[in-house]
Amino acid sequence: MKVLLVNGSPHREGCTYTALCAVSGALNKNGINTDVFWIGNKPLSGCIACHQCTALNRCVLQDSVNDFLALAGDYDGFVFGSPVHWGGASGALTSFLDRAFYADLNGGGKRFLLKPASAVISARRAGTTATWDQINKYFGLMQMPIITSRYWNMVHGTTPEEVRLDWEGMQTMEMLGSNMAYFLKCREVGSKLGIPMPTQEPFVYTNFIRE
Repeated sequence: MKVLLVNGSPHREGCTYTALCAVSGALNKNGINTDVFWIGNKPLSGCIACHQCTALNRCVLQDSVNDFLALAGDYDGFVFGSPVHWGGASGALTSFLDRAFYADLNGGGKRFLLKPASAVISARRAGTTATWDQINKYFGLMQMPIITSRYWNMVHGTTPEEVRLDWEGMQTMEMLGSNMAYFLKCREVGSKLGIPMPTQEPFVYTNFIRE
């Protein structure tokens, strides 16, 4: 089993990366392999609503979103990390998640279905819980079980060194990794026992306008 940790910060090895490494270390201790995927610091467009992903099963725009989608199907769980920018997730990660999840959903929804996911948030001070709520909404729409820790998944600091001094935050990251490992092992046992995946019914789309 393996988990992909997605670094949504423009800094490759900054505070968000430091938090993700703590999660990764706990997963590794529990026998789960991990990789880190950095979304990069080049401009990422938001979704342009062209719906080409329905036929392509990827985004029509070629950048790190498609690099991620090409890998995602091989992983059993995901952790998405973001710094707080203006009280929410980074603009780049928001665009990344919008396009990655929409492309998968329109293309058949096979990469993420019922795979556990977590959000990890890094900030100097505030905006962490709002960002956590924001990212968790993606998981809810993608039928991804949300893994939590003993506190909200956040660390505080302006440098990696300061983040490492946030002992409670780092312990929260470690507990998160252990909890995800436990969930993955339980899921594996269920699969070996022959417990089937839930039947996926056709989508029913409605709006709030009725004649």
